[in-house]
Amino acid sequence: MHGPASSGWLLVALCAATGAYCLLRMRSGVEEQRRAAGGEALMGFGMAAMAVPAAVFTPPSWAWPAYAVVFGAAGLRALWAARSGRHHLHHLVGDAAMVYMALVMAGSPAHAHTHGPSGVPLLTGVLLLYFAGYVLLTGVRLLPVAVVAGGGAAVRSGREAGGGAAVGWGDRPELARACRLSMGIAMLAMLLTM
Repeated sequence: MHGPASSGWLLVALCAATGAYCLLRMRSGVEEQRRAAGGEALMGFGMAAMAVPAAVFTPPSWAWPAYAVVFGAAGLRALWAARSGRHHLHHLVGDAAMVYMALVMAGSPAHAHTHGPSGVPLLTGVLLLYFAGYVLLTGVRLLPVAVVAGGGAAVRSGREAGGGAAVGWGDRPELARACRLSMGIAMLAMLLTM
């Protein structure tokens, strides 16, 4: 990824922190959440490594094809898992975006990104639109909603105030959404530099 070093390091920190949180989410008692968290941890750490500023570290020539193979395999796994839930389709798109970025990086001379006279390539534009929509939708889902239920009790984020069983911090859906939101924002930033 190319651009100012400070924004690159911010992306590295964001993606690494997200990947670390996803590793912690793998301790969940719910198997589906553990699987999703594993794929998201791989994505977070992969994006962190890809976002390291090129002025600091230029990966060897074999690294980009290795990225493509790893995320291609993760994409096949997401495609297989999509039979049981549509959320895996988002993982498939994310893995495909990582494969695409790795192939672009592998094919660019000295990793210099130029759009040429044609502007943004079509696939980059489609991925930008997808992730922009995903970020907006996920952000809206994270907004707190306070609804007054019949007796005046406030309902927040789907749980009644003062009621319900305690949920472990690794099993909280709003934290998983925040994790996915930050990775979506990072993916947008990375695609913008293509």
